[in-house]
Order: sequence, then structure tokens, then C-alpha cells
Amino acid sequence: MKFAIIKERKNPPDRRVVFSPEKLAEAQLQFPQSEFVVESSDIRIFPDSAYEKAGFKVTEDVSDADVMIGVKEVPIDALIPNKKYFFFSHTIKKQPYNRKLLQAILEKNIELFDHEAIIDENGARLIGFGRYAGLVGAYNGFRAMGLRDGLFKLPKVETLKDLNEVKTELDKIKLPNIKILLSGTGKVAYGAKEILDHLNIKKVSDALYLTSKFTEPVYCMVDVMEYSKRKDGKVGDKWEFYKDPSGYVSNFMPYAKETDMFIAGHFYGNNAPYLFTCEDAKSSDFNINLVADISCDVGGPVASTLRASTIAEPFYGYDAQTEMEVDFDAKEAITVMAVDNLPCELPKDASEGFGDMFLENVIPAFFNNDDKGILKRAKITEHGKLTQRFSYLQDYMDGKN
Repeated sequence: MKFAIIKERKNPPDRRVVFSPEKLAEAQLQFPQSEFVVESSDIRIFPDSAYEKAGFKVTEDVSDADVMIGVKEVPIDALIPNKKYFFFSHTIKKQPYNRKLLQAILEKNIELFDHEAIIDENGARLIGFGRYAGLVGAYNGFRAMGLRDGLFKLPKVETLKDLNEVKTELDKIKLPNIKILLSGTGKVAYGAKEILDHLNIKKVSDALYLTSKFTEPVYCMVDVMEYSKRKDGKVGDKWEFYKDPSGYVSNFMPYAKETDMFIAGHFYGNNAPYLFTCEDAKSSDFNINLVADISCDVGGPVASTLRASTIAEPFYGYDAQTEMEVDFDAKEAITVMAVDNLPCELPKDASEGFGDMFLENVIPAFFNNDDKGILKRAKITEHGKLTQRFSYLQDYMDGKN
């Protein structure tokens, strides 16, 4: 089995890679029957020379490999027919902008394995960049606060070498006595929590958060059952909510009244109630003045997220009364950070962490008969057709949805 680490071709350029040279060398040692080659790249965070030094062939032509491993979508004209591909395809939620990509994959008889669909038997994701999105998103939230309020000037993450340098910069700042709400309990939220804990911000219970004033910065971490409640007033059930959230409404406003900075690290499921709406944000009781929306569901559960922002221009303002975008530091505006490709700012650490997970969970499946069903669950296309698990995409493929 021959694996190729392919060049990232999507714009804007993404410097991440699935395997660092060191992790690829580890994969080679674990699976000596395999062969790994690297497609030459001038943008990858690890230079070609680092892979060559680790003993790998770096070449412009990887068309003789069986499995192509990348991060972002591969442009249609770069797809090689009859191969296996791993990348984030951004198609499994019927994203209209990638319909033609999925159609081309079928036409070229490619077996597509989506990183997002690499899950265990219970549906839990096994790999991803969530932790790094949380780390960078939380940092960017504090960077916005410092710039807006003239408190401190944190450099952009993309100008720093790695996570250690990010944390060193945070050691230089002092925060005012603010209350921070962090939503979610997954990898994204825990990445953000890592930043809050590094800053020695005190974590408090939701009961204390909702009823007390503090003389130091504090944060509260809430899950879906805290910021949602059943319409009939009965006790909610998390698993019931995940199956069918239609019986629930938002319970976010009690938190919004007490919060200065909101870090959105939750996963938002279809048909779930919005956390806060445009009307909620108009309320005189709505106290949030800064939103670091790591989840970044545009036009969704966080009303102030009008659009995704960029690494180059990460902040904008939301005027709750007009529901319009304004300058991020405009008076009375809610400052919004809604970058949708946050891990790109920390490519070295993100790549190393991703490689750990990919080597542990995916590569072994090629040599153990896929005994845990990892490849089977992640495979979207086969023999020019959608696999059974992803047959729901057929109307999307046909242009009907």
C-alpha cells in the first residue's frame, strides 16, 4: 500500500498537513509493509527538506500512490481518477459550493474518505482540528478585547512560532474583572478552556455565575442542557435533545444578562433552538459585548455572527439595534470574532496533533482488515456511487437540494 501526502492547493493557502516528518517516520516504523511519499509543496509548514531528511521521497508526481492524504478540498482538476482520497470535503451537510466536487469524485471513480466522518461505533469523531480552533479562537477573543478597550496588544497567532509562544504572550496581559461564558463540552470548548485556565481565570458553577458578582475574572462552562430547556417545563434530557430538539427552547438569556464575553465552542445541530436571536440582543438586559464565535454558524444560533471573518481581518462589530455590521470598536457594538479556519493560524501544532490521531485511528485500519469499521464509516463514495451511509446525499448530487 502506497500513501501520498499531497500538496494543499486550495486558496487561501493552508499550511497544515496530516503528517509531520517525525510522525510520518513513526508511521513507517509501525507499518514497514507500507510506503509513504510526499508531494512537493512550497507552502507546507514543514519544508520538503525536512521530509527528505526523515528519509522520504519528495516528488512532483505522486500519481502512482494508492491513497492520497490531504487536509482541505482538492480542486477538481487536480483529482486523480481511481484513487482513494482523504480530506475534509465539506459535502456531508450538502454544502452547495462543493456539489460539483462530489459529482467529479463520482465521475472519476474515486473512493472518498472524509476526515469529518472518521468516527467510532458510537458516532464520536476520532480526528480533527477542534482543539486548535478552540485555542486560537479564545486567544483571538482576548486579542479583540485588548485592541478594542486599549488594554493590551496581543500579536496575531499566525506571527507566532507555536502554542508555547501563544501562551507566553498571554502571560504578559492582565484582564479586567469580567465574566466569561464558554459553551460546549467537546474538543473545541476544551481547547478554549485550555487558554482560560492558562490565564488562571477562576472557573465557577453556573449557579454561582448567575447569582454573584466577583472581584476577579471568572468563567462558566455550559452544555446544551444549561442553555436549553424543555417547552413543557419538565427536566430535559441531553440524549433526547440530540435525537429531537423540537421540544426545547433557548435558556440562554439568564446567562446573557450576566456575561461580558461569550466564547461559542458548542456544536449546533439542525433544528435546535438558537442560543440568542436578534431580538434577544436588543434587550436592555443583554450584557454581552464580545463574542468569540469559534463554531461560526452564519445566520444561525448566535445572532451577532453575520458572516465569517478572516485571519487577515478577524474582527467586526454588530449593532444590535440596527442588526447591521459596524466597526469592531464602535460604541455600543458587540465585537465579533468569527474566523472559520482558526487552526490555520497554528499550523505546526495543529498538524502534529492531527497526525497523532490519524496514525492511531486510521492507518492501522488498512492493515487489520478495518476491524473497527473506521474506513467503512468514513467512506462516502465507492465504484462511482454514494455508499449506503451517505445515500442521503443523492438529491444533493442530483441538484434537487
